[in-house]
Amino acid sequence: MTGTFYDLPALRSAARRAAHRYGLPAETRARLVLSVADVAAAEFTARRPALFTTEIDTGQDQGAAVLVATLSAPQAPGPLIRAGLPLPPAPAVAATSVSWRIPLTEDTKARPGSRFRAGGGAVQSEAEAADEELRAALALADALKGEHRRLKHELAETNGGVLALYVQLEEHEEQLRNAHGFMLQELEDALRPAPLHVEGLELSVHYEPADPHAPTGGDLYDWFLLPDGTLHITVVDALGHGVRSTRSALDVTHAVRTLALEGHPLQSILARAHELLIPMAPALMATALLARIDPLTGDVELANGSHPPALLLQADGSARYLQVRGRGIGFPLPGSEGVLRTRLDPGDLLVLYTDGLTESRRNPLEGEERLVEAARRHASEPLAGIPAAIAADMRSLVLHPDDTLALAIRIPHPSPGTPR
Repeated sequence: MTGTFYDLPALRSAARRAAHRYGLPAETRARLVLSVADVAAAEFTARRPALFTTEIDTGQDQGAAVLVATLSAPQAPGPLIRAGLPLPPAPAVAATSVSWRIPLTEDTKARPGSRFRAGGGAVQSEAEAADEELRAALALADALKGEHRRLKHELAETNGGVLALYVQLEEHEEQLRNAHGFMLQELEDALRPAPLHVEGLELSVHYEPADPHAPTGGDLYDWFLLPDGTLHITVVDALGHGVRSTRSALDVTHAVRTLALEGHPLQSILARAHELLIPMAPALMATALLARIDPLTGDVELANGSHPPALLLQADGSARYLQVRGRGIGFPLPGSEGVLRTRLDPGDLLVLYTDGLTESRRNPLEGEERLVEAARRHASEPLAGIPAAIAADMRSLVLHPDDTLALAIRIPHPSPGTPR
């Protein structure tokens, strides 16, 4: 079929007849008629003709037939429109023509008894065809609306089920969190030394892991009484976080405890612990501070391996850091270079800690200055709450995310009439 047209009504009628002849569904027929009219409208407005042709392409795919409808505008000054058409066109072959390729189904055949009749019945047939296309569009809209209602109902049911599932999961997760927290608390308690009561000394400790969901990190402490009644304290900070660093810290505290109970001099313990541990754990690196306190005299001995120095806050408010040079376990030339000796008097406060308490993102010395201020602020309080109070003050000022350990020792003032 080929024809030249100068107005839209005649072109629509020709496109509709061709679509009907080859049995295209009403919806596809409507899309083709609208698309052909959209492309030709500008040409007719400019009083230029349009050529409409249809042919059957048997194709290369097992003889499948395709209806090829083409609108050409030989006098068009530029490319014809192709975007936004109700029926997407085939790839362009020429700028002044647009083609549509519509596959024909097995039962699509030319209709010898076409309902588009010539002569006086043409207008009526056009109206019937347009009515059929409109009914098809409405039926499609109704079907889509019904499908939308069905999907909306299914979605509501699904959302209800998902919400119920979320509630169940949240309840289950809460139960798991509670059970997990209970187990972690038990594990943390198992890793810590038992509370220690030493006549003539007050002891208190606060620990806070970098990860609140982990029972501990590489920060660990140990305290015990030596056979002569002297209190021994070990504070360790093993490299890393989590279980691996915890194991490293435990290895260090156990080695130090064994060596101390065997009677090794305080200065030699860290170097000897290095010799024992590194062959079994070559990657282990840990800083450590060892303290010995005689509860009868207040005499203090300190050995250090790359660890932050202890803070001594005296009863009169004066403060100083007890510096001892040395290198940690796993470091080159490990061990404490000496032993620092000092004395605790009644009311003096000794604070041992790990670097998570004082490290700052700005000036490293700033954390130590703030620790002195925090210790002074809480020195007169009951010792049981002092380490936690200091940590709370430091946490609001020091932003370094790390495990935090603070341990405080104090010789209380004697009661009236009690000899020192």
